[in-house]
Amino acid sequence: MIALANLMTISIYALGIYIFAQWGIFFGVIYLFYCIWIEINLIRGSCVNCYYYGKYCSFGRGKICALLLIKGKPEKFIDRKPTWKDILPDLMVLIFPAVAGIILLIRQYSWITLGAIVIIIFLSFMGNAFIRGSIACKHCKQQALGCPAAQLFSHSNSK
Repeated sequence: MIALANLMTISIYALGIYIFAQWGIFFGVIYLFYCIWIEINLIRGSCVNCYYYGKYCSFGRGKICALLLIKGKPEKFIDRKPTWKDILPDLMVLIFPAVAGIILLIRQYSWITLGAIVIIIFLSFMGNAFIRGSIACKHCKQQALGCPAAQLFSHSNSK
């Protein structure tokens, strides 16, 4: 489960780096640092307070977090009320390379670039939905204790 979840995330990042590297290695490196920043913010903002701190969650971040950061307070995890504005930086992991790729396609069409865009979009939406909906969240103990992300994406929350 951990390998599958991380393989998908790494694939999304790698495709983004590939697209940006076509603009120049500098842009690929900037995007890589953005992805690292996203991961650090996730660990600092969520994982330190999660039930899985020091344990293997579906993404393995609980163990990594325990190696790097001091345990937080579980009630902070539950009390968070994320909005779509809060997840916008995560969405930019897809939006930035998709837009950069579309501009590349307009400038000089390439089947490989088109394929990279299609795959990154597919993985970002369908891949994430499968990993989270069918594997990770389904078996997550933190969700049973209270998970703001589950509440944000819940169909019952949109009524």
